[in-house]
Amino acid sequence: MSNPKIWFVTGASQGLGLTLVKRLLREGHHVAATSRKQASLVQAVGTTSFAFLPLQVDLADEASVRQGIEQAINTFGRLDVVVNNAGYGIGGSIEELTDAETRQAFDVNVFGGLNVIRQVLPYMRKAQAGHILNISSIAGITPATGWAIYAATKFAVEGFSEALAQDVAPFGIKVTAVAPGAFRTNFLTPESLVFAQQPLEAYQAVRASHEKYLAMNGAQAGDPEKAAAAIMQVASESNPPVHLLLGQDAYQRATQKLETFGREMQAWQPLTVSTEFAE
Repeated sequence: MSNPKIWFVTGASQGLGLTLVKRLLREGHHVAATSRKQASLVQAVGTTSFAFLPLQVDLADEASVRQGIEQAINTFGRLDVVVNNAGYGIGGSIEELTDAETRQAFDVNVFGGLNVIRQVLPYMRKAQAGHILNISSIAGITPATGWAIYAATKFAVEGFSEALAQDVAPFGIKVTAVAPGAFRTNFLTPESLVFAQQPLEAYQAVRASHEKYLAMNGAQAGDPEKAAAAIMQVASESNPPVHLLLGQDAYQRATQKLETFGREMQAWQPLTVSTEFAE
């Protein structure tokens, strides 16, 4: 590749992150990738190429993130694309999930990404260039029964990405929130998915929803290789979208959400506008 980009990818030892890193390296890009365990990352990627920098980073620890970013900059000279991919699924109703379980999900799915963004922006602002891609989920647009806290973390990613895109546009930096549907990765396995440790018998609809999703494992319609290719294409665009859906299921769910939301807004419009001062 005549003009390879320098990528920084978190959560790269499994799932979509691993697929993306392998494809980037195959196509000639340089990649700094993070995982909680460097050895497992090296083993998963399966290369010791000079173009690959495996980093052991605790995303919840800002000092660890800073060190990883600095090491990537010192190795490759710059960072062109940052992909905040690290995260995990958490199932359960709000009543079932403890404060500790809930906060841990936000630490990884939200604050980990914010730590990366906070540390990388000084370099991108100086370069007046860069692209930050935050991996969200269709659950961050239209949640399903039994996934309240997971959806809340992904709603947060969608929200801060949209505002961040406006904040950093004057510096030539692009931001995209990527919302995949169901892809055939290990997301629905214990490596990437946890459930409430104190389930309540009353929430039978929640259990049914979890069983439905678990039954999809290995049969998801989404191809991770094609998702990785789509992410790479968006990163090459001069005018990328702020929101990108991946998967037919994601498109259908988002479309249904917009239609339902529109009807609800219209139905309650008289009450909505009745709250202003009378002239």
